[in-house]
Amino acid sequence: MLAFHYLASLVLLSLALAQYEHLGYPPGFPYAEEEQYSPLQMSPDTPRIQLRLAGDKRKHNEGRVEVFYNSEWGTVCDDDFSIHAAQVVCRELGYTEAISWSPSSKYGKGQGPIWFDNLQCTGKEKTLAQCPSNGIGVSDCKHSEDVGVMCSDKRIPGFKFVNMLPNHIESLDIQVEDVRIRAILSSYRKRIPVTEGYVEVKDGGKWKQICNTEWSHFNSRVICGMFGFPGERKYNTRVYKMFARRRKPTFWDFSINCTGKEAHLSSCKLGQATSLKSNGTCAGGLPVVVSCVPGRAFAPAPMTGFRKAFRQEPLVRLRGGAIVGEGRVEVLRNREWGTICDDNWNLLSATVVCRELGFGTAKEALSGGRLGQGMGPVHMNEVDCSGFEKSITECLFNKEALGCSHEEDAAVRCNVPAMGFQERLRLSGGLRPYEGRVEVLAERNGSLVWGTVCSEGWGIMEAMVVCRQLGLGFASSALQETWYWPGEVGADTVVMSGVRCSGTEMSLSHCLHNGAHLSCSRGGGRNTAGVSCSETAPDLVLNPQVVEQTTYMEDRPMFMLQCAYEENCLASTSSQVPANTYRRLLRFSSQIHNNGQADFRPKASRESWVWHDCHRHYHSMEVFTLYDLISLNGTKVAEGHKASFCLEDSECDEGIEKRYECANFGDQGITVGCWDTYRHDIDCQWVDITDVKPGDYIFQIVINPNYEVPESDYTNNIVKCRCRYDGHRVWMYGCHNGGSLSIETEQTFPGLLNNQVTHR
Repeated sequence: MLAFHYLASLVLLSLALAQYEHLGYPPGFPYAEEEQYSPLQMSPDTPRIQLRLAGDKRKHNEGRVEVFYNSEWGTVCDDDFSIHAAQVVCRELGYTEAISWSPSSKYGKGQGPIWFDNLQCTGKEKTLAQCPSNGIGVSDCKHSEDVGVMCSDKRIPGFKFVNMLPNHIESLDIQVEDVRIRAILSSYRKRIPVTEGYVEVKDGGKWKQICNTEWSHFNSRVICGMFGFPGERKYNTRVYKMFARRRKPTFWDFSINCTGKEAHLSSCKLGQATSLKSNGTCAGGLPVVVSCVPGRAFAPAPMTGFRKAFRQEPLVRLRGGAIVGEGRVEVLRNREWGTICDDNWNLLSATVVCRELGFGTAKEALSGGRLGQGMGPVHMNEVDCSGFEKSITECLFNKEALGCSHEEDAAVRCNVPAMGFQERLRLSGGLRPYEGRVEVLAERNGSLVWGTVCSEGWGIMEAMVVCRQLGLGFASSALQETWYWPGEVGADTVVMSGVRCSGTEMSLSHCLHNGAHLSCSRGGGRNTAGVSCSETAPDLVLNPQVVEQTTYMEDRPMFMLQCAYEENCLASTSSQVPANTYRRLLRFSSQIHNNGQADFRPKASRESWVWHDCHRHYHSMEVFTLYDLISLNGTKVAEGHKASFCLEDSECDEGIEKRYECANFGDQGITVGCWDTYRHDIDCQWVDITDVKPGDYIFQIVINPNYEVPESDYTNNIVKCRCRYDGHRVWMYGCHNGGSLSIETEQTFPGLLNNQVTHR
């Protein structure tokens, strides 16, 4: 007789619903019909197996498929594997469906036998063991052919994970249908985020508490990390004892055994079966309570202690991510920011980064420059963390980053607390889920109502915040007219105006705005704000070494500068001099790389490009770059600009084909992995320094200064150099991108710190 152990399903990431389900959905919200779980019914001759997902650089709902059979864990070969087989795997693990599958050991090579080869599943089988194959254990594959799957986040409601094996498997991962922290004390119920309460798991569609007899602080550490908190703390046990006496808990059948290194509860191991007394209480008699410490950005009240502790510049930062808690990992060493090579990059190291920055554990360890490529040095390679370091800089690593390029930059996606921001904002009327009129939930006359946002001054920075708040990535466009998006009936009234964002806010309500004193001269209706979002965005970065190496000075007669004069590329005094006089020009080349994840395209469509008869070309952007010469006290002494007369791929990294060229009125843009070079000998690629006195200056270049085109990172759109001019010659040295040096070093260069404060 087989002994059945009822475990519960794999933890979902829909944590916000778990913590905030009391908020409910807006009236009229369409509830989807949910499929209910029914227990497996299998014939006696079906081999009894268990499945799990393993490997690094993964979310909890994806990984290498591993099979437990004959007392040993093994893998599945990718020969003849299909999405139908992936469907069987995911449903056997309690997920509603498979999203995709991956051959060739994408999640790393497994160990042990290869239990299944040449699987011929239809997708309707209840277990992988029912699919036709070569026979269990019959395979000619190697572990380099281990297959992986990605399952949907959504779980089968009421799912029970049943252990079909006669003996308890000590290495079996915990699988629960859902998990939450439920606030119990009245002082915590209204707090957002929820930081303290019972740890509850959903088993068979019912929420149950966990007995605290075998609970450790390592378990609490993992639970807090899952919900976006960097650590746990002590709580008042006496209050919870009183509460447990008043209301009888319903305990889960098992205890939990975590080491504290896990990124998710699903990676912890199942503990002993809970021993319940006759009155339904466990040996300790109390449900597990956790109290988590929120990071600085999510603290429900000002945390003076944190502010004092973090006044100094951090050693780690994230760049290029669309939402809070994700991005390319950059570290500060020798006063210069650099990246981490993805060799051996895994969830353990990624989690150290996330906790260090005030987030929870890592959802995903990303490799291959997935969130854009950085600039400067690669500071760390083959990072090896224990999981308990305070900083990634404390982990062991190989100091020789030989062979590592920025194509291998490591990145992370961290768990962040459920703040409920998404419930106060929506896009309405769009043809697709990632576009539409912006509608916000605002308080009017004591009640919450949906309304629109005044579009006066609405730009790409405000749109970026909207897309981030909704978890829809980056903004691809900000719209000031939305007559083609009707929106929700009854939500036409403007309830928010004067919105001004820096672009880094987590919620539109955090931006500057008029509050209750609305001001919208254009009115609402068709003149309300709208956005279109995208998962990816370009990232333009100028090569500072090219500027430094190509700078020179030229004296050019006015009669050869008529076109440049017409395009306002000379100093204002040029209008008062005769044609036979000379202008002194500081000339240089610009090499502008697209290091992002999407092509850089001009904002204006081809039909609206402006023809410039003098230079015989089209301008696709009004101003693409600004050039300023600044005195050491921060005063601008000379300036120039470059209209984007032609955006094209001058050169590309190896293996990437050029897509854009200007000839024959062609498409303009810069492909990911390519760069556009503005040579030093073309018009307006200069600063007119005729009236500048000899001395020491700062030379500053700003790309895309008016945010006409959205980018994943505006902080690196500036290059600054030291410039010495003695009246006869000019030198350029110390050129670097904005944000590439420590703040202490950067403060020795007057001018803008980064492009995110330009023209706002």
